[in-house]
Amino acid sequence: MNKLKTTLFLVAIGYSSFGLAQGDLYATDTIREIRIYFNESNWDYVLDSLYVEGSGSRLTGDVEIEGVYLDSVGIRYKGYSSVSTTRLKNPFNIDLDYIINGQDYQGYDKIKLSNVIQDPSFLREIMSYEIARKYMPASKANFVNLYINDTLLGLYTNVEAVNKEFLSNHYGSRNNTFFKGNPATLDLNGENANLSNSPGADSVNYYPFYNLKSDFGWTDLYNFIDTLNNHVSSLENQLNVDQTLWMHAFNYSLINFDSYVGYAQNYYLYQDDNGLFNPILWDLNMSFASYRLTDDSDFWSGFSIAEAIVSDPLAHFNSVSVYPRPLMRNVFNSERYRRMYMAHIRTIMEENIVNASYYNRGLELQALADSSVMNDTNKFYSYSDFQNNLTNMVTDLIDYPGLTQLMDARAVYLQTLPGYQGFPTLDTIDIVGPHIVGSNLAITLKVADADTVLLAYRFADRSVFEKLQMYDDGMHGDGIAGDSVYGATIPEVANTIQYYFYAENDSAGKFAPVRAAYEYYTLKTQIAPQDLVVNEFMASNVLSVTDQNGEYDDWIELYNNTTAVISTSGLYLTDTLGMLTKWPLPSVIINPGDYFMIWADKDSDQEGNHANFKLSGSGEFLALSYADETIIDSVSYGSQFDDFTTGRYPNGTGPFQFLYPTFSYTNSITAINESERIAIRLYPNPTKDLLIIATEQPVEIKTVRISTLLGDAVIFENLPASNQIDISSLADGIYVIQLYSDRQIGAKKFIVTK
Repeated sequence: MNKLKTTLFLVAIGYSSFGLAQGDLYATDTIREIRIYFNESNWDYVLDSLYVEGSGSRLTGDVEIEGVYLDSVGIRYKGYSSVSTTRLKNPFNIDLDYIINGQDYQGYDKIKLSNVIQDPSFLREIMSYEIARKYMPASKANFVNLYINDTLLGLYTNVEAVNKEFLSNHYGSRNNTFFKGNPATLDLNGENANLSNSPGADSVNYYPFYNLKSDFGWTDLYNFIDTLNNHVSSLENQLNVDQTLWMHAFNYSLINFDSYVGYAQNYYLYQDDNGLFNPILWDLNMSFASYRLTDDSDFWSGFSIAEAIVSDPLAHFNSVSVYPRPLMRNVFNSERYRRMYMAHIRTIMEENIVNASYYNRGLELQALADSSVMNDTNKFYSYSDFQNNLTNMVTDLIDYPGLTQLMDARAVYLQTLPGYQGFPTLDTIDIVGPHIVGSNLAITLKVADADTVLLAYRFADRSVFEKLQMYDDGMHGDGIAGDSVYGATIPEVANTIQYYFYAENDSAGKFAPVRAAYEYYTLKTQIAPQDLVVNEFMASNVLSVTDQNGEYDDWIELYNNTTAVISTSGLYLTDTLGMLTKWPLPSVIINPGDYFMIWADKDSDQEGNHANFKLSGSGEFLALSYADETIIDSVSYGSQFDDFTTGRYPNGTGPFQFLYPTFSYTNSITAINESERIAIRLYPNPTKDLLIIATEQPVEIKTVRISTLLGDAVIFENLPASNQIDISSLADGIYVIQLYSDRQIGAKKFIVTK
């Protein structure tokens, strides 16, 4: 057996372990400064009144962030229980583009500042988000000193909003179904946003419990709730189960019960492009058992710090659910999901708590915040409480456990639970044979003490992982049967393979890498020249085809010339020779003989694939390359004609020439295949004043373009209902008329003579 060892790259979607750049709004190496300026001297009274009114209205003011001044922003209080009209230090929600459309700071248009109530340590929110970001999409967070009209209001935590920008960064889309589990009135003796089907079959009945953040989605939400409650065997078709397990593992590891666990609130749901709902954490200021009013199971009426330490992470399987918690109970009914869940808990505890890294990080953040906490005259707890709460309990209206007091004991307890110990050992990974695009690739894994071993793989970021069972039977490229080497073969691989392993026995499960599926191994090989090409582009789109926003923008078409799938992961497009990695392509799969369309319009905030550059109609350079600046395909072009393209003919392989546009379609010098051509009749022809258009087949003609034989457009307009075009302004000569529906459907010459 020819074994080829390969270097394995670990990739975390949406998370970087290298820290944030100096100057970033959410950098954690310094205390940021935000200053709000109101014209109203009684700004606090106005904000109090708007909060009591409950309409969500905002007071207009100006904001200065690290010396950058932003006009006319909208400001209101944030949250519910953390707001009080009797105190000055309230949380703030700042909308930077409230008046000035598109105004932002470093790409962020919303700023959410928490007032650090219910946390004498000042550490809970920032530390919790830092831990969460290792395992799932979660907000950035740091410290901010907030000033209003140049008076220090206090030290706040600055938490990244879960909004469209967040969704784009983590899920590659922004306009799909999006909800917040956010009951309009929290019922302490009710189900709230628990995702049960108790409200019935009419989606209207769910309105009080879920806040719709997208333009549509109630039907999607109800269908998901119906599947979760009644068709659990189909759950993987509608739910990102792994991210759900990570969220539950986080909440139970860190006793973050002001969440889905407690009163079923403070979480988001986003349906990605795969149709899967993804739960997203929110509002972590009362993690580390600061919130102990309920867990809706054994300690349903509230629990003590001692009870928090021994809270069963599988209470909704092992015990009762006072109110339904289908996102836990119905998921935990799967034995495999329970083992995966406990494996995630083990990873969180071992990587953060057992090794004391959370304590060391707490000391760093405590030292950073020390002087700011001391100077905060509006804080809810004493400076001494701040100094002590990392390790010791602080008593106020309730007892706030010291973080180490809670978590060190919590780690000892969790280590005793079934599923934590006794897991398989995953060892040597071998790639068997060369990685050739389109061929099958065998992978083996050395595993001890496993009953089942799975290999999960995909070819592009954010695609769904396919799962293969691995075997130790001597028949799957695994060597000798029973030697603890398991094998499986990934069929027809792409140039990029992302993969991870999961193994389990009757006691416990184990992932490799342990942060899977949020992290995974990556195997790459380069594609051959001409495998993926720049096939066609339009640099002067006047009235040819519109993007999703109805705009006539430049566009670029890539084409897969091969019989194998090609991944765009790690590829770049540019219009600048000295900047070959100007725009990273979204990581997608292009099927054999298929097209990938990019809008070259600098509208990166729009849905779809929008490059950060535009094409020049007067001519420039266009290239597709790797990160190392190896060029895969390129073209230098000259001046372009309106609504004509430059493309390869024959399609995919030929030289570049001027073409009729064939957006995401086979390039043709006649605009369409002969078998699909629509016959056009023009009369009178020759003509002098009026041209009447008729087609022999019923077709919706949207636009008409008339050009000279040299390609210069002289008329470009929507076709009137009369099918008549006034050509009285045209000089004598021969012209070409082109008819368009969604693409060009035909062309014909006619003569103008006076």
